[in-house]
Amino acid sequence: MAKVSLQGVKKNYGSIRVIHGVDIEIKDGEFIVIVGPSGCGKSTLLRMIAGLEAITEGSIGIGDRVVNDIEPRDRDIAMVFQNYALYPHMSVFENISYGLRIRGMSKADIQKRVDRAADILQLQPYLQRRPRELSGGQRQRVAMGRAIVREPSVFLFDEPLSNLDAKLRVQMRLEIKRLHQQLGVTSIYVTHDQVEAMTLADRLIVMNQGRAEQIGSPAEVYSNPATTYVGGFIGSPPMNFVPCKVEAGQAVLDDGTSLALPERLRGTPAGAYILGIRPENMHVAQPGQGAQFTLAVDVAEELGADTLLHGKIAGTDVVVRLPSTAGFHDNSRPSLVADMAQVHLYDRESGRNIH
Repeated sequence: MAKVSLQGVKKNYGSIRVIHGVDIEIKDGEFIVIVGPSGCGKSTLLRMIAGLEAITEGSIGIGDRVVNDIEPRDRDIAMVFQNYALYPHMSVFENISYGLRIRGMSKADIQKRVDRAADILQLQPYLQRRPRELSGGQRQRVAMGRAIVREPSVFLFDEPLSNLDAKLRVQMRLEIKRLHQQLGVTSIYVTHDQVEAMTLADRLIVMNQGRAEQIGSPAEVYSNPATTYVGGFIGSPPMNFVPCKVEAGQAVLDDGTSLALPERLRGTPAGAYILGIRPENMHVAQPGQGAQFTLAVDVAEELGADTLLHGKIAGTDVVVRLPSTAGFHDNSRPSLVADMAQVHLYDRESGRNIH
């Protein structure tokens, strides 16, 4: 196991900068998830850690070594890709052990390592099968077994579940979590799926156009998004953003609705802001309850335990999550209140959280 350090890491392709400087210290045994949409630079960052892409500026350390100029095979890492990349003519045992055999390891040591990986990944019944005889989830477990037997200091995962169906993704997510708990190896995982990111990570790196927009635990990133970009990406449905003006400790919406800001925001200078609030932090108003606003519902989505109401508040599109027992439907107009202790204010120009 090893710590991983990124200091001022940048990447250019000619005159185009695609990674704008990432700094993070990853602790020994930590599970880091790099999350963001397609084209944000997350896979490029992972490939630079692996040594598959040269860095333009900065330094990358694995353990006690700066590895900028060290070949991938000498970085003591193992990588699991989106594509399983299994040899179709080899058995599961041969696929898992291939890297050990070309390194000249003894048969006894190879058998011991493969057996251990197969036990961890529940692959013992399949060791003599060919990849074509396996399901997608089993093939991905074989790819992970090939990484495990190397006993690396760092695991790198590049969207390993994106080829699987929804049910298998959930199962494999749990297996990767258990695998990390068992092995305790430093792991860096890339995904565009924010549910994967939230459930797997000790800490997230939320990428936006080659920049680390926010680094923090899933709870920190979800409850206190640093920017409107993070609030709009992390969360399903994402955070709602409603234009407002701050006047004397009140957030005044465009329709004149006035909401009392929580203590931590009452010193905010007067001006135009964006009010950020999660869909689950709006509730049905009780009779006489203050600071009510009306949601003009366009579509109600029944999800079993919950209903998502899509509509408008003060002319702005929002989504509200309510219990299905609330009984609202298309074209209804419920009166709601907001849990103001959970709201955030963002600068309209930069999109940054002001607190």
